[in-house]
Amino acid sequence: MEKNKDRSGQEQGRKNAMRFILLLGLVSLLGDVVYEGARSITGPFMAVLGASATAVGVVAGLGELVGYALRLFSGILTDKTGKYWVIAFTGYIMTFLAVPLLALAGSWQVAALLVIAERFGKAIRTPARDAMLSHATSEVGRGWGFAVHEALDQVGALLGPLLIAAVMYFRGSYRSSFAVLFIPAVMAILVLVTARVLYPSPRDLERERTILQGKGLPRAFWLYLAATALLAAGYADFALVAFHFKKASLFSDQMVPLLYAFAMGIDAIAALIFGRLFDRIGINSLIISAILSALFAPLVFLGGSGLAVAGMAVWGIGMAAQESVLRATISEMVPANKRGTAYGIFNTGYGLFWFLGSSLMGFLYESSIPTLVIFSVVVQLAAVPVLITTREQLRGTS
Repeated sequence: MEKNKDRSGQEQGRKNAMRFILLLGLVSLLGDVVYEGARSITGPFMAVLGASATAVGVVAGLGELVGYALRLFSGILTDKTGKYWVIAFTGYIMTFLAVPLLALAGSWQVAALLVIAERFGKAIRTPARDAMLSHATSEVGRGWGFAVHEALDQVGALLGPLLIAAVMYFRGSYRSSFAVLFIPAVMAILVLVTARVLYPSPRDLERERTILQGKGLPRAFWLYLAATALLAAGYADFALVAFHFKKASLFSDQMVPLLYAFAMGIDAIAALIFGRLFDRIGINSLIISAILSALFAPLVFLGGSGLAVAGMAVWGIGMAAQESVLRATISEMVPANKRGTAYGIFNTGYGLFWFLGSSLMGFLYESSIPTLVIFSVVVQLAAVPVLITTREQLRGTS
């Protein structure tokens, strides 16, 4: 009888955890309709406003730097206060105000400030959101839980560019495209309120378990951070990719957001695959994705339209692993009471190298596209031996 009750309690715990993951996934889905929809046309929009390739690369990289670097402080604040919901709401509202205001931008400099403001909002909310998810994913499988969230997230990233493509087709206006994104923004806030009412204390979703001991974060975490920094440095932001598509006249303005939607669709499917792989083979799943994603740069920047489409598929696969498996790995190697800080530190390093890599690739694009491709491939493949070392370190401490 006791065993039946225990199994029943565990099953109920898994159901509650999955409902919570699905609610946050729906918030991310609607949120991605907003900011990924905007992201699909930010590069061409800035080009129309007079920005250069270097400016687009720097703004995209700086936005990611802000969006990641400030997560250090947000993560520490999350751990110290435990106010997951207050911090998450603050970040989401900031993002959902900045994106529609792009419709009013009169210069590329103003557009750049709003792009960075949107990333600032993401910096505030992400460590709190990931810490909440880490509690829930302990009940359903780390890889699978984060993969389900990522898949929903990328469904939004698919729908957002499709919505923008439709607006561009019927209205032909960047400004009206940004303005219409206010609708899914309001819907996302309503779902977030629902999640807060149903699950006021997300930490209760994780059953008590033995956690890692010792002062500070484990050595494997710092090795892992170094590997993912290399991956980030070699991964071109879509703003630069979209800029290339327009500059090289590979695709029409209406096709660019559709290509981004295609990549996000690939991302959603690949996230589920790599999530299951992570629960079975651990960090090896990230090693596989790193090798695959190194192929995107030569396909996108050196090929014609056909190879560029294939490159966008590979780009989506790489993003899937980076957005799901990266977070799942940290929740496995770091104690629950330090995860906000760990996610903050991790995202700061990741964002710093994304900024440096994006800025350099923007510069290389104007001087030598083949050099840009070589840089991207070499830096991403350099992460593989570091990931192997991290894997061995984790095995030695298990």
